Amino acid sequence: MARKKKSRDISGWIAIDKPAGMTSTAVVNKVKWAFGANKAGHAGTLDPEATGVLAVALGEATKTVPYITDALKAYEFTVTLGVATNTDDAEGEVIAQSDLRPSDDQIKDQLNAFLGDIQQVPPKFSAVKIDGERAYKLARDGEDIKLEARALYVDSLIMLDRPDADHVVLEMVCGKGGYVRSIARDLGAALGCYGHVKWLRRIWSGPFETSDCVTVDQIDALAKTPELDQHLLPIQVGLDGLPEVTCSDQGAARLRNGNPGMVFAHDVEYGEECWASYNGVPVAVGIYKSGELHPSRVFVLPD
Repeated sequence: MARKKKSRDISGWIAIDKPAGMTSTAVVNKVKWAFGANKAGHAGTLDPEATGVLAVALGEATKTVPYITDALKAYEFTVTLGVATNTDDAEGEVIAQSDLRPSDDQIKDQLNAFLGDIQQVPPKFSAVKIDGERAYKLARDGEDIKLEARALYVDSLIMLDRPDADHVVLEMVCGKGGYVRSIARDLGAALGCYGHVKWLRRIWSGPFETSDCVTVDQIDALAKTPELDQHLLPIQVGLDGLPEVTCSDQGAARLRNGNPGMVFAHDVEYGEECWASYNGVPVAVGIYKSGELHPSRVFVLPD
């Protein structure tokens, strides 16, 4: 029997331009296979038909996933007006229609209601869990489910284009847990004409932009080669929003053992979360207190 090839201890981030028709999990599995990595994860699911930036973490970079998940993300999407579907996108069944078409000014006025801290009910066809079951599974089984509203921060929501009376192109910047399909559904309801997402693309996610992305075709072409490794971004890209401190030999040793270690900090406040590096390599993330970093995450990496 042939031996299973050993996976690599490789760590870092890679931004993938996810194609339509592929799940986020499938993309992660493809990346993990191509790198031969022992561990992989992503920072923010995209619907199968959505495209754009999917940030994939390998190895020790998976410990920084929450910082990208919590970061702001931007989406460009087209809303079809006059039609509601059971999935709130173009893949679903039509459940209501209207001949009403709002003006550009009416749309712009309604967009203001979606800014700031809002409450949003996820689509019934979503990965939200209800009593341990995914909502989309219950919905597919024909169950009448009701989802609770969730908090969402929307930084901006603007109209980019109105190609015709039936469609409007929008751009949204929002925080963690935003459902673009819900925005389209609720905007259509507010305008009295119904609406659903026709097309959706994530254009940036935290520090990752489309210009950083590698395609799935490139992943396939470069799989298992040194050239693919050149596309890997360092772990600290996932810590972009945190201040950096540095540590001495002794401080690094203590932090790697999970103990508080002495660090050299500039412009870091007591009790602030930050990350420590040693010779340019991330050592730990933690809370800064009186010249020491109290670690919450430790990275096992070569110097």
